[in-house]
Amino acid sequence: MEFDAVLLSRFQFAWVVAFHILLPAFTVGLSCFIATLEFNWWITKRDVYRRLSAFWLKIFAVSFGMGVVSGIVMPFQFGTNWSRFSDATANVIGPLMGYEVLTAFFLEAAFLGVLLFGRKLVPQWAHVMSAIFVATGTVVSSFWILAVNSWMQTPQGHRILPDGRFEVVSFFDVIFTPSFPYRLGHTVSAFLVTAGFVILGVGAMYILQRRALEESRVMLKMSLIFLVIMVPVQMVIGDMHGLNTLKHQPVKIAAMEGLWETRSRVPANLFAIPDQDAEKNYFEIAIPVLGSIYLTHDPNGTVQGLKAFPREDRPNVAVVFFAFHIMVGIALLMFGLVLSGIVLFARGRLEQSRKWLRCATLSMPLGFIAVIAGWTTTEAGRQPWTVYGILRTRDSVTPSLTAANVGLSWLLYVLAYLVIFGAGFTLLRRLVRVGPSEATQGQDSELLPPESRAARPLSALSTKTASNAKPPSGV
Repeated sequence: MEFDAVLLSRFQFAWVVAFHILLPAFTVGLSCFIATLEFNWWITKRDVYRRLSAFWLKIFAVSFGMGVVSGIVMPFQFGTNWSRFSDATANVIGPLMGYEVLTAFFLEAAFLGVLLFGRKLVPQWAHVMSAIFVATGTVVSSFWILAVNSWMQTPQGHRILPDGRFEVVSFFDVIFTPSFPYRLGHTVSAFLVTAGFVILGVGAMYILQRRALEESRVMLKMSLIFLVIMVPVQMVIGDMHGLNTLKHQPVKIAAMEGLWETRSRVPANLFAIPDQDAEKNYFEIAIPVLGSIYLTHDPNGTVQGLKAFPREDRPNVAVVFFAFHIMVGIALLMFGLVLSGIVLFARGRLEQSRKWLRCATLSMPLGFIAVIAGWTTTEAGRQPWTVYGILRTRDSVTPSLTAANVGLSWLLYVLAYLVIFGAGFTLLRRLVRVGPSEATQGQDSELLPPESRAARPLSALSTKTASNAKPPSGV
């Protein structure tokens, strides 16, 4: 393998994006959970929802800040490393990225301030609406970013000028490409599931530790019911996305399946070691016919193999194959966990099953791993193109770059991100250790609904008054 400027630029971009995507994978779902908690508190007046919202809001704020930092850095690479891509596609991608800032980032940033600091300053309905607007902003941001990515995967709505630049013919067609609805649904649902498993794991951890029990039970119940619905929905959308990919990017599907020959009654490769040079698989374990069933929904369906495409148009088969299988394996593991959890919940034995609670606690990273694997499948499977079928990756990189330049900048990115994300992870872990009950202690009692304040014992009020009284001047 030759480490030239093109390959190193790809590694650098993958490093930056891989870290950045972890944040929206968490914050999109978490913002929706916070909005739900705020709405539930407004409607039911149960203080447990307020305490949980205050707890998760701190975690969201840290995650959002890390996402902004890593997100701002990412576009600079379009100019430094991918200037020919930027020059050619600016008329298409530039407006979409601008719309993302104007419609999503401004919405998130403005109302996040109200959400963080306005609980005592605005009416409760306004605080609830701020939470809803922040959640809406995260979803709208995903809309525009995935519109850009979908155009790069299945480009349409443009024409190519004589100088090689893309010119928009129809912005509607540019945004709503054939793969966009499936990509949006599959990605956003994956983000929601990722956050759901974090919430489920935190709740299970507190149950095991026998602390914050009221809050933990709410987290377990809400996340488990949501996940038992959303995980199968996400898998169904993924299947629809696969059918769309088979139609528009058949070489990607062939790489995902490790399929070299065009054939019908395609087996499902559970495991294999693809050899790109020899054009065959080693140590293959497969289930007959199953591949045709889930790829074409027809046991006799025919799927094109990698040999049907020129060598120079094929992606790295091993990377795509293993990334896809990791994603699918984790999805099945997630489904098994939530299904067993809902059975225990229905039988009233969820809190007594320490084995399941430990598994739920350990499952917190699963969503992030699946998101990274899915993103790798999508982006590595598009290679060797930046704009699929039109603009090659080797023709997109800045011509003046050298391997030494990119290697040095990549090393600096690695060091910077390890420090930034290491510090952020440490802070998030500390917030989780503090817990929801302790995190909200000392907040102004005016945050509580009137009936909750009236129910507080007089001894608690007198203790607070006594502790705030000044000692006699002679002491």
